[in-house]
Amino acid sequence: MSAQATDITPAASTRAGGLRRRLPGSVAWHIGSLAILAVILYPVIWVIGGSFKKSEDIIGSLDLFPGDPITSNYTRLTEGIADISISTFFLNSLTLAVGSVIGILVSCSLTAYAFARIRFAGRNLLFTLMIGTLLLPYHVLLIPQYVLFRNMEMINTYTPLLLPKYLATEAFFVFLMMQFMRNLPKELDEAARLDGCGHLRIYWSIVLPLCRPALITSAIFTFINAWNDFMGPLIYLNEPDKYTVSLGLKMFVDQEGVADYGGMIAMSLVALLPVLAFFLAFQRYLIDGMATSGLKG
Repeated sequence: MSAQATDITPAASTRAGGLRRRLPGSVAWHIGSLAILAVILYPVIWVIGGSFKKSEDIIGSLDLFPGDPITSNYTRLTEGIADISISTFFLNSLTLAVGSVIGILVSCSLTAYAFARIRFAGRNLLFTLMIGTLLLPYHVLLIPQYVLFRNMEMINTYTPLLLPKYLATEAFFVFLMMQFMRNLPKELDEAARLDGCGHLRIYWSIVLPLCRPALITSAIFTFINAWNDFMGPLIYLNEPDKYTVSLGLKMFVDQEGVADYGGMIAMSLVALLPVLAFFLAFQRYLIDGMATSGLKG
């Protein structure tokens, strides 16, 4: 027993010494992580607290939460803005977001399939030109697109906001899906052709089900971008009853520059709920899509 105790004591002493040496570093790492987390979460906490404050108490106040919280900012949302129901803004945003998701999934997946699985003349050149569009800033195309849609009498409609989504203009999503499709086994296509399947049947019955992670990843990003888009609706929509949530927030500032900050913050928090719910519902597929795109095969 004494021999065993003699053998164990140095090992235990070594482990204890190692723990003591690592303890300061571990404590410093956790403190630093908590500090970074506090900085990241501070705006969120400030917005939540501000939604329960009066408008005059929001600007210039250093308190995160009010001493006397109110709920009138939220109840005032039920009254609408300028005789327009809040639900109208949410329905308009939902229409654009869902329409954008459908357009991106259909057009970009078809384009990605063509680049990934079909050999045709000029494929590499067209793919290079498509990737090159990623280098063009949005503002470079803004004026020509506006003039085009104005001449087509499509201003103050949702067509300018939805039509590009159905023409595979989002090169990033085409590239994401193409990388996923390119690494699927070629034997699947060959077996399907032996059974008499054409490209459309292969695309619909074989490639799309296997690309579900990439499709859901694209859907999540598209939904969030369309829901939060401010510049597009601001340029093309003129009537308040067609405004999206992002433009509805702008209506809390009147023509004299007086802002209802309480109502604006309350509505901004409510506007986050659909995006948060959509993300939480599909976050597992988002992680799978980003992790396996270009690696699966």
